[in-house]
Amino acid sequence: MLWPFNHFRKPRLAPGTIEAIYGMIVTQAREPIFYRDLGVPDTVNGRFDLLLLHLWLLLRRLRTVQGAPELSQALFDRFCEDMDDNLREMGVGDQTVPKRMRAFGEAFYGRAQAYDQAIDGGGEALAAAICKNILNGTGMDQAQRLAAYARATEADLGRADEAALIRASFKFPPALAQDVTP
Repeated sequence: MLWPFNHFRKPRLAPGTIEAIYGMIVTQAREPIFYRDLGVPDTVNGRFDLLLLHLWLLLRRLRTVQGAPELSQALFDRFCEDMDDNLREMGVGDQTVPKRMRAFGEAFYGRAQAYDQAIDGGGEALAAAICKNILNGTGMDQAQRLAAYARATEADLGRADEAALIRASFKFPPALAQDVTP
């Protein structure tokens, strides 16, 4: 039976979809090549920034997918849960967690806005944003390679079938340093 208020309920995602997609983002962000060959600091902050880059790339693609706002929100919520869990695991106190979570949210939205403007603007803007946000203002050559990787990933995700994105049956492209030249 169709209930009159069913249209207010959000459609359900397949069980495990959010975990699968978020797991793919985390796995890609942990690829050793980013740290070994592309200059990303192998620190908590470096890993956080690379996670944000990959989350942004996927959320950017999902903006163009019909019916994906729920998936995008669920992915961002999963990211927030992960950050909260990590803070607590590191021993951050209950009263400090909300302040740190707010800072994580601000970091994500600030970087997302900077990356959106940079990638839409073309040229060296994305490399400059990556250099500032991920590489701590040093290593422009590596920033250019990382920006080339981000552009290639954006293009690859753009070619991915929308249904594959929603079902978590897509893959991030390999992060091969020799293939990531500006």
